[in-house]
Amino acid sequence: MRTVLGVAGGIAAYKAAHVIRRLRELGHSVKVVPTASALNFVGAATFEALSSQTVTTDVFDDVESVNHVRIGQEAELVIIAPATANILAKLAAGIADDLLTATVLTTTAEVVVAPAMHTEMWQNPATVANIATLKQRGIHVLDPAVGRLTGPDSGPGRLPEPQTIVDFALAAAGSAATAVGPLNDKRVVISAGGTREPLDPVRFLGNRSSGKQGIALARAAVAAGARVDLVAANIDWGLLSALPDGVRITTVESTLELQTQMHAVQADADVIIMAAAVADYRPAGRTDSKMKKSGDEGMTLSLVQNPDVLVGLVESRREPQVIVGFAAETGDSHHTALDYARAKFRRKGVDLLVFNNVSEDRAFGHDDNAVQILSHDGDQVVTSTEFHGSKDDVSEKVIEALANRMECVESSP
Repeated sequence: MRTVLGVAGGIAAYKAAHVIRRLRELGHSVKVVPTASALNFVGAATFEALSSQTVTTDVFDDVESVNHVRIGQEAELVIIAPATANILAKLAAGIADDLLTATVLTTTAEVVVAPAMHTEMWQNPATVANIATLKQRGIHVLDPAVGRLTGPDSGPGRLPEPQTIVDFALAAAGSAATAVGPLNDKRVVISAGGTREPLDPVRFLGNRSSGKQGIALARAAVAAGARVDLVAANIDWGLLSALPDGVRITTVESTLELQTQMHAVQADADVIIMAAAVADYRPAGRTDSKMKKSGDEGMTLSLVQNPDVLVGLVESRREPQVIVGFAAETGDSHHTALDYARAKFRRKGVDLLVFNNVSEDRAFGHDDNAVQILSHDGDQVVTSTEFHGSKDDVSEKVIEALANRMECVESSP
């Protein structure tokens, strides 16, 4: 599909590079049309290298081809990401004073905008009115995510992740956002986040998992053609709202709730990915009222062991169901973190184990990750392949390894 990617001048312009790459990986051509101010953030050479097409911002460039009309006429999809408050205002008013706005004014293709700006700008009555106007005219608007903005600010206005933008845009174009891929029409169940074990109405035992890796896995699975169910344990709604359309979300809090839900959906699943950080122990009892301090003495908590959710799923699976586990490990004076991960891989009985060395201060809460994917031939570990990058990049590698494993399972006698 002939796609035009407009890039407006905002700090989030760097994400446009990833949008280009993902569109091209899906087989679409990409013509990048930045505004002049966008080139202050990302240079034309970067856009040209990624798209393999020349980049210009001026309506007077390539005049003999009537470029300012031709690009819009030939486009089958136009995406603007990021779309600043300024570009939204121009589009609403029908202004065409540069190559990007002229392209939008001449195209008959579907137009998708992904706004990104400070919260105050997004919530300003002028922007609200412009968005309403654009929607009324049939332009597709991907609402911004909630999160960290420029400087110390945080709130609604963050540009969604590149895969979310691509999924939304292709769906708007009526294209196969869930095009035939390695997981086409497979049902994939993913657990994500971290379980919490309540002590009283106020306190709980928990962990540091944000759920970002599980969210990225859901996006990657959708891009690979899968039908995705996400069992979300205590994940911020700002992250959940960035998921592609069609992902079914069930929320849980504790390990026992997670266990119940995972077994409820297991029967119809082709793949289970246990990315959630599950508590090994829970309080022996929960009080109905807040526990109070008493004098200067400490407190002793009595804990009981939680069931091993992953092992339970392995024991009750039906062939050829494929199960992927995650392991966050640290080393000690006796063994390395990888040694412990290998032992867990053998013990759990999963098809693949994605291992994080959390002693390196990666994984929890970060936007990037470094993992090793363990797979086996019989009882022997034959691969331990390391990947690092953004959590979207890591997720693509996990889905690729998963698809390869499924192909092996389905082709075995």
